[in-house]
Amino acid sequence: MNRRVALIAALCLSAAVLPTAAGAQAKPAAQATAPPPAAPAAPAKWVPPQKGEATVEFVKGVPKRVKGEVQTPMKVKNTSKGSIALLSVEEIWYNSKREIASNGIYRHKQLFNPGDTIDFIISSPEKPDIQQDMLMFKHANGTIKPTPVKKLP
Repeated sequence: MNRRVALIAALCLSAAVLPTAAGAQAKPAAQATAPPPAAPAAPAKWVPPQKGEATVEFVKGVPKRVKGEVQTPMKVKNTSKGSIALLSVEEIWYNSKREIASNGIYRHKQLFNPGDTIDFIISSPEKPDIQQDMLMFKHANGTIKPTPVKKLP
């Protein structure tokens, strides 16, 4: 009976040791010659979000009619001291009777850090009688004072 217990213990021990010995072998040469991964980019610096009124500069492009939509390209730069959380820019189109005819909105879901610039396009459904548009800027913690400029870097 002792021989059976010794034999079973020896089999269990050899089964436990053999897979670890196979796993401890050197990696194949193909993986060893692969180039090292690129160094990660420096993480963005976290700036506390602006409370109350924030300031931005913007350049509004020429609206274009594309496949049943009016697309307006924009470029916005954060000139506040703090980051802007949940920036949204809404473009409202009016008709000849000064009624709201169409609108489109852009929402920036990441923090918009000071000095950063973003490019985006606001798409609005095309209506036959739209003539004039207005932009509304806002963010999660207050209002935004936009300043139109001719050119942004």
